[in-house]
Amino acid sequence: MRGMRPALLAALAAFTPSSAPVLAQPPAAEVRELWETLPDGRPVHRFTLTNASGAHVSVMELGAAITELWVPDRAGKLADVVLGYGKASDYITNNSPQFGLVIGRYANRIVGGKFTLGGIEYKLATQGRSNSSMHGGPQGFGTRLWKGSRVRTAEGPGVRFTLVSPDGDQGFPGQMTAMVTYSWTDDNRLIVDYQAVTTKPTVVNLTQHSYFNLSGAGNGDVLHHNLKLFADFYMDALPDNTPTGEIRAVKNTPFDFSAGKPIGRDLMASDPQMVQNRGYNVHYVLRRSTIPGAVADAALLTDPVSGRTLRIQTTEPGVMLYTANFISTDRVMKGGVKYPLRAGVALETQHAVDSPNQPHFPRTTLMPGETFRSRTVMAFGTM
Repeated sequence: MRGMRPALLAALAAFTPSSAPVLAQPPAAEVRELWETLPDGRPVHRFTLTNASGAHVSVMELGAAITELWVPDRAGKLADVVLGYGKASDYITNNSPQFGLVIGRYANRIVGGKFTLGGIEYKLATQGRSNSSMHGGPQGFGTRLWKGSRVRTAEGPGVRFTLVSPDGDQGFPGQMTAMVTYSWTDDNRLIVDYQAVTTKPTVVNLTQHSYFNLSGAGNGDVLHHNLKLFADFYMDALPDNTPTGEIRAVKNTPFDFSAGKPIGRDLMASDPQMVQNRGYNVHYVLRRSTIPGAVADAALLTDPVSGRTLRIQTTEPGVMLYTANFISTDRVMKGGVKYPLRAGVALETQHAVDSPNQPHFPRTTLMPGETFRSRTVMAFGTM
């Protein structure tokens, strides 16, 4: 593979889905509020976690989604820094950008809508003209009603969502039970822990698909935000986002955020992938922790206007950068506002695009008797 160093390849190959820290399982004390009843009669409950300073996060059972996240600026003023809708039903009817959802069984693309595991080819539900499975299929985890309950984790108060996905769901083998736990700390860290088990060999790749605007959701675009990615390599892709399997160095390309730069600086670069996507839609290979199961820095996002910062750390081997290049500018969002293009930035910690079909990418296979575990930390601060 051109541009792929042997040491990096070895580090990627050594990663396994079970290397993340074990999540504590304390007794659950369920406290919830009804947010909305869907047109088909299903109730959607929402949970709000508030810390000692008054900063708070709201999550809901539909898509195990983050719906609001209020954190202070340098003057102590709170603002909601994630994009989203004002009611639960809009997340079903309008949410092609996947605002705030937990994505699974497999985040991102599986090219051709198929993969082979144990000598068996599995054909998946696909979307659009690309004939690829995207974000778990048309009825992926982000469209499902999870079961939520209030819990206490090692880090403090939290909410745990559980979903049982039947064997053959969207074409994936095995009955999978997935859990996502959000913990909210007094120092404004949102900790996301994922677990999954299966009854048959399968693949798994879970992520959180929130879009961040540290100036406040609906307050312009994020092109002035400064972004640093702890990555020296990215996954090459064709203009239609089909991965080539090649891993390239970011140096001397518009994809280089290794030293930090404003998101908008190279947004109009002439690279074919950038032109077709009208901005960034690219997967990065992260520098990894040398401690098995430990989180490592993935991204540092800063807003010079509000002074808010977001540091993302993860046990995952990669992060997908998407700058909301195609969101609708006509939809009314929460707060009664309309979003401009690039109103937020998604930083999705995950495995690489199309890993089940790329033998040199980190494995996403999950076997019966194993537990997939992954952790991502979103630490908010000010400068």
